[in-house]
Amino acid sequence: MTLKDFFIQTPKAAAAFSGGTDSAFVLWAAKKYGCDVRAYYVRTAFQPAFEYEDARRLAKELDVPMTVVELDILSVPGAAENGPQRCYHCKHAIFTHLWKAAYADGYPALLDGTNASDDAGDRPGMRALKELEVRSPLRECGITKSKVRELSREAGLFTWDKPAYACLATRIPAGTPLSAPDLARVEQAERIMDEKGFRDFRIRLSGEGARLQVTEAQIPLVLEKRKEIQKDLAPFFHTVSLDLEARAASE
Repeated sequence: MTLKDFFIQTPKAAAAFSGGTDSAFVLWAAKKYGCDVRAYYVRTAFQPAFEYEDARRLAKELDVPMTVVELDILSVPGAAENGPQRCYHCKHAIFTHLWKAAYADGYPALLDGTNASDDAGDRPGMRALKELEVRSPLRECGITKSKVRELSREAGLFTWDKPAYACLATRIPAGTPLSAPDLARVEQAERIMDEKGFRDFRIRLSGEGARLQVTEAQIPLVLEKRKEIQKDLAPFFHTVSLDLEARAASE
């Protein structure tokens, strides 16, 4: 099945929209193939501000209406505890809220950006999508992440080469309860690193300090800006260490 076929069969749908590469392409394809589509962005403590800004920008460029759904994710049972099923509880809560908003607006289908490269066996959140009958057009049509990037570039979407971004909760060690202050300081620290020219990196909490993960190509930049990084991140963490095992670049 092609995306065109998918949207002929699904002429009206709500799209869960994160502002990332995959959901951006789903939104573009829905618009291209004549689907009556509305984007829904869920704003929680797990999403950084730049994701919302990217989502708003792309929805405007595509001329697709976007609804923002607010959710206190830290009050969701099973989410703030940060156990092995955190992603399941989080996704279940998010898509339950999205379904309510979509139904209220008259949309009979809910889509997400899961692609054919995503491993269902390694993603507890995908179980929630199945339970809630969320459709994944990219996965159903066999479109991989690399193909999404290729087609997004051809379509002129600014998200085509955007690095994959896992939510802020992944920066906190599993089993460590999540808190708004910890999530906020990680977000602020990553924003500072972004402004210094770093790309496709992570700052992960490690005790009272933080561990910086960058791609191998960016290790020289870390060494060049070592003192500057220490100074600017000092307000957030007692210590900042560099993970010598380079981070694999996002696909």
